[in-house]
Amino acid sequence: MSRLLVAFASVSLFFAAGAFAQAFPSKPIRILVPFPAGGTTDIVARLVGQRMSEQVGQPVLVENRAGAGGTIAAAEVARAAPDGYTLLIHNVTFPIASVAAALANRATYNADADFAGVSIAVYVPFVWTAHPGTPGKDLRDAMTHVKNYKPYTYGSTGPGSTMHVLGEALSRAAGVEMTHIPFKGAAPLKQELIAGRINLGGDQLSSSLADIKSGKLKALATSASRRIPELPDVQTVRELGYPVLEADGWNGFFAPAKTPREVIERLSKEAAAAVKHPEVAKRLRDMAAEPVGSSGAEQEAIFKRQMDQFRPIIKEMKIEG
Repeated sequence: MSRLLVAFASVSLFFAAGAFAQAFPSKPIRILVPFPAGGTTDIVARLVGQRMSEQVGQPVLVENRAGAGGTIAAAEVARAAPDGYTLLIHNVTFPIASVAAALANRATYNADADFAGVSIAVYVPFVWTAHPGTPGKDLRDAMTHVKNYKPYTYGSTGPGSTMHVLGEALSRAAGVEMTHIPFKGAAPLKQELIAGRINLGGDQLSSSLADIKSGKLKALATSASRRIPELPDVQTVRELGYPVLEADGWNGFFAPAKTPREVIERLSKEAAAAVKHPEVAKRLRDMAAEPVGSSGAEQEAIFKRQMDQFRPIIKEMKIEG
């Protein structure tokens, strides 16, 4: 009799999960962006979110939770109910900032256990930029001029962010001293670069391409594993002798861990459909973002691979904040 009850309970749970997935979504979905409005991650969230809203018949609300290298938004999603109604969109900063926070004993979530991948939305290369008046035709050449500046500054989107870690790695690889200036997001960082108040910066290509083409910013290198079509004459960091700076850029969605598999699959399907919609895909390509729409497993894989890639580097740097 007890076996029959267990079997009945298992079947009931199976059908209950299936019914929940079929009913999902029945209310608005929130997408938390860990940076201010105007950056690549924010733009991707709004483009994809709007299309997803049209597909599922529910509002998809984009909310900005900037600060702490993107960890504030991540912590909020980690604590959210695992029901698919609260999502995080992040980029390559996520694995880097998560490792930095954990090693500094200031992590407010467990990056290995608190998130489920939903979908890689786009691939976007990371590009190193400077004010046009800053000496140096490329990143390696720019490092030969550092000693002429007191201080030579580089900006990032916050402690433990991609540019913070890569900036420290560049200091060590080039044997120079640079002063880190943190900002709350890519938009204010870019404003200071364009104004010439900081010497060096970097962000996803989507946020910088228009300013590079207009001459407001100078591209010094890309972090991609190969040269990018939009900037064919700009060398990669590996070509310039800094392979430690190589990092593939992406923007993707995560849900809280323990979100039902059926809900993750539905979200992944809707995100992929939104990214690949002709109008959305064109707008993404116009901003130098390659539409992807991957599975949740692929999003988790690149996240964990980059955590493993940068963990020894960050540990050696002893980044505290």
